Amino acid sequence: MRLNRLGIAAGGVYLGLSLLFVWLARPGGAAWPIVLWSVAVAAAGCFVPGEANQVSLARAYLAGPALAYSLAGSFAALALVVAVAGLSDLVDGTVARRFERPTTLGGGLDPVVDGILMGAIVTGLALGGAIPAWLGVVVIARYLLPAVGGLVLIALHRRPELRHTLTGQVSTSLVLILIGGICLFRGLNQDSSGLVAAAEVVIPVATVATYIHLAWVSRRPVAAPGPG
Repeated sequence: MRLNRLGIAAGGVYLGLSLLFVWLARPGGAAWPIVLWSVAVAAAGCFVPGEANQVSLARAYLAGPALAYSLAGSFAALALVVAVAGLSDLVDGTVARRFERPTTLGGGLDPVVDGILMGAIVTGLALGGAIPAWLGVVVIARYLLPAVGGLVLIALHRRPELRHTLTGQVSTSLVLILIGGICLFRGLNQDSSGLVAAAEVVIPVATVATYIHLAWVSRRPVAAPGPG
């Protein structure tokens, strides 16, 4: 990857929106970490090509506010962040199909930004006691272990097939809906224990199903890298 105009322009827009958020929301002591995080994501985003991939990066930027809100217990604002993240997850696929073909980079970037965002959210929720710590670990593992597995395949000189799977898409949607629902209920001062109980069952089952599916897919022959 190399520097590209789209990445630089999108990074400038995202960085401006991040600064606007800090100015309007005034998250206190969390302001500078959010700004630094946004600068880091913008710098990396300058090397990311494609409109759809830039839409996906929105979820990485949202990780900063998500962590700040979850730690502060601002559940209504956190629910809004999850809703915006879910919208970006729908839009990036539409943009990819409309303006360009879905790419291997896009297939690999999606779970990475999803993992960054959800990791930030569940870390704050677990530290604040909104969800059990073990459930936060499961959500983080849902995204971390497949990424580690992909890196292992690359280290073994195999070329993993980076594409969306049905179980992966379903589990991501369930995580967003359940975690977002918990935040919304807490933000409305409603009892979220039922959603937490559902998440304790559904998310681990969906995570195991995703692992099994990925393991099955990885058994297929993988194309070896071409010369050069």
